[in-house]
Amino acid sequence: MRAAAERVRDHVLRTPLLPLEIGGVRLWAKPECLQTGGSFKLRGAANRLLQLSPEQRSRGVVAFSSGNHAQGVAIAARRLGIAATIVMPADAPAVKRSATLAAGARIVDYDRGSESREEIGARLARDSGAALVPSFDDVDIIEGQGSAGVEIGEQLQDVVGATPDKVLVCCGGGGLSAGIALALPEAEIVTVEPQGWDDMARSIDAGRPVPVPDDAPPTRCDALQTKLVSPLTLGALRDHGARGVSVREDETAAAMAWAARHLRLVVEPGGAVALAAALTGKAGPLSERSVVVLSGGNVDPVVYADILKGHSGTV
Repeated sequence: MRAAAERVRDHVLRTPLLPLEIGGVRLWAKPECLQTGGSFKLRGAANRLLQLSPEQRSRGVVAFSSGNHAQGVAIAARRLGIAATIVMPADAPAVKRSATLAAGARIVDYDRGSESREEIGARLARDSGAALVPSFDDVDIIEGQGSAGVEIGEQLQDVVGATPDKVLVCCGGGGLSAGIALALPEAEIVTVEPQGWDDMARSIDAGRPVPVPDDAPPTRCDALQTKLVSPLTLGALRDHGARGVSVREDETAAAMAWAARHLRLVVEPGGAVALAAALTGKAGPLSERSVVVLSGGNVDPVVYADILKGHSGTV
């Protein structure tokens, strides 16, 4: 984990720890929404691509993502001179699609409801000889995401003289939460997911991957719409003793508005669920050694304006 953090040090931003107060308790936010590309995903992508051989780099890379991993891979690939193809859902937020194209990647659309992005990505990689870069089910990706946890440990030691006792992490496939769990073995890890899409929480309880049900409710948290976690991320979290909670759509929206007002930060729905769990008390008691990860800030401007307008008087 520390080797990965050192490897990506010059390729990612060292995002700050920001103080915040909830219920009279001072704690900390790790704003990965300020990361290059607008989310933590550049960390894992950079760690994966930096370890490709020259021959592998010449054949390009393929990834599948609703947007944040797409941007992370596209940015890392452009910096290293690697051609990138991204499999994206046709209904991905326009802001994420345009940013991925601007980073120089080629986009292949798919239907989120009827097609498998994994199958499409595997086929494209097989046909072209490109390296497949998974969004979370990969050791190098997990270790790269864990560089955020390494930073959290170092930064909290500097400001309070101790390591974290609790870290709240937004969770889709679990790459970020698994990486942070491995980087901070003494901290309690709480994964946070949208209500109805809390497959990691249910998988931890069951001890095996449990898929999201077919009748899962709609959610604005497109970054967290992973239908099945991997044994790799689940195993890391289960062995760590992590637990999971879920939050409602209105709680997530209120957290986005709270972040705008109190932290002056733009946070996307999927990047705000951990904050929502802190604000609602669903993550349990908090302390000055608690950290909330704001995992992304790539939100459609129209959607964001609508959420802020709807919650202007509630925070």
